[in-house]
Amino acid sequence: MIRGMGWLTKILKGSSSSHRISEGRYHDRYENEEVWEEPPSTEDALSDFDQEEIDRAIAFSLVEEDERSALSLVEDDKKSARSSVHEHEEEEVEEEGSVSSLEEDHNDAVSSPEPEQHNRGSNYPSEEDHKGKKVIDEDSHLEEEDEQLAKAIQESLNMNLNSPPRNNHGSLFPRLPSFFPGVYRICAGCNGEIGHGRFLSCMGGVWHPECFRCHACNIPISDYEFSMSDNRPFHKSCYKEHHHPKCDVCKNFIPTNGAGLIEYRAHPFWLQKYCPSHEHDGTPRCCSCERMEPRDTKYLLLDDGRKLCLECLDSSIMDTHECQPLYLEIQDFYEGLNMKIEQQVPLLLVERQALNEAMEGEKHGHHHMPETRGLCLSEEQTISTIIRRPRVGAGRIIDMFTEPYKLVRKCEVTAILILYSLPRLLTGSILAHEMMHAWLRLKGYSNLPPDVEEGICQVLAHMWLDSEIMAGSSGTNAAAASSSSSSVPVSSKKGKRSQFEKQLGEFFKHQIESDTSAAYGDGFREGNKAVLKYGLRSTLEHIRLTGRFPC
Repeated sequence: MIRGMGWLTKILKGSSSSHRISEGRYHDRYENEEVWEEPPSTEDALSDFDQEEIDRAIAFSLVEEDERSALSLVEDDKKSARSSVHEHEEEEVEEEGSVSSLEEDHNDAVSSPEPEQHNRGSNYPSEEDHKGKKVIDEDSHLEEEDEQLAKAIQESLNMNLNSPPRNNHGSLFPRLPSFFPGVYRICAGCNGEIGHGRFLSCMGGVWHPECFRCHACNIPISDYEFSMSDNRPFHKSCYKEHHHPKCDVCKNFIPTNGAGLIEYRAHPFWLQKYCPSHEHDGTPRCCSCERMEPRDTKYLLLDDGRKLCLECLDSSIMDTHECQPLYLEIQDFYEGLNMKIEQQVPLLLVERQALNEAMEGEKHGHHHMPETRGLCLSEEQTISTIIRRPRVGAGRIIDMFTEPYKLVRKCEVTAILILYSLPRLLTGSILAHEMMHAWLRLKGYSNLPPDVEEGICQVLAHMWLDSEIMAGSSGTNAAAASSSSSSVPVSSKKGKRSQFEKQLGEFFKHQIESDTSAAYGDGFREGNKAVLKYGLRSTLEHIRLTGRFPC
């Protein structure tokens, strides 16, 4: 029979850590962190960008001033040149004046050129005055430009100080991703440029609001907080729906405990998760696979109070006749190991009550499990056996037909009893176990320690399960096929196995391997170790001689 397995307790954090969204507009800072920090607002907190602009303006001003200084020097050279020409012309005018005076003494008629020369000479000083004034006007114009440039720089500084909120560098321009330095801001969702308008900052990038979407529902996340899983964003409600563990029994979210942590139980093989409260609220388990009954599924109620899930019911063996082909298969299995049982030992499928009564009347045997599902009898008894498969109606077994069977002692073994309604693979492993008890008694292995006898019987049950799983199908053979008749069902559930039945076989192996009892668990592990090391025949011979497993 199957012992209760050690259930797993899982404790998880109550929910994923919340992540925040920073939101702003084009002027706002959108940083690559999850917590928004206010931008600097003091007058001294100028950005590197603004400082560069100021330095550029000042440098440009200095260049213009140098150009203007060079222009002034050229103008001064021109003025000096014009002054020299003017002095030379004055000397010529004076000489001409002297000549005119001499001619006046001798010729009074030549008097008109003198005003002409005088007028010509007077024009130069006027032109010089005009040009000199022009230079002075240009200098003052340059000074006015410098003043206007300085005023413009000052106004720019005042404008920057009174500007709208800036990013973390104090600049009106958004902070750019490191992978596009000095270009523009790129949306992490669509890879498009983020221009004016709202934008979001989270998960180390910037996003258009419509591009930051929940990985589950594909709707934009507009909440201030969101959850993450595998570096993907989720609405908190969507994250809970997809990642918060649900109870496989009541289908509700598993509640948190007093410490705010999610605590649940899990089957060690099937990994069925359920609330801890279901261990005490009477939730039934399948008597075969041990899974708890979900609220939305009803298990089959047997007449002895056990419940059987629908998957295990599909391959269950319900009466003595139905089990005979399986019995023949396992006899062939033993014969293949050179361990043929010569005596005809009856096999009976019984209800739980009949099995318990037979166990009480049996003097020989080791029974250390909470529930017995198989028994090898040595005493003469009368057993109530199931002679016809019961019908299933309204979620329960009905029309159970039994008849008494009197056991007569002809050898050391009078009968093998197996609990009815179990799946084929579980029924077969129990039958292989009990047949090993029969073989040991018939071969004279008496008074063995419980861990040795039960251990080697579990080794044979495990070996049979292994052969069935490796076969892929029910291991059809000629002997089993020829034994089929019209009075017996076609076979013991032969044919292609479902995926669940394959898992069921692995589960029954897992039960044997993980049993924690001294007789069945420790005994199996010691016996299996010896068989793997020395072989089955040598191990059995060592047990016959010493009563112990070989080291």
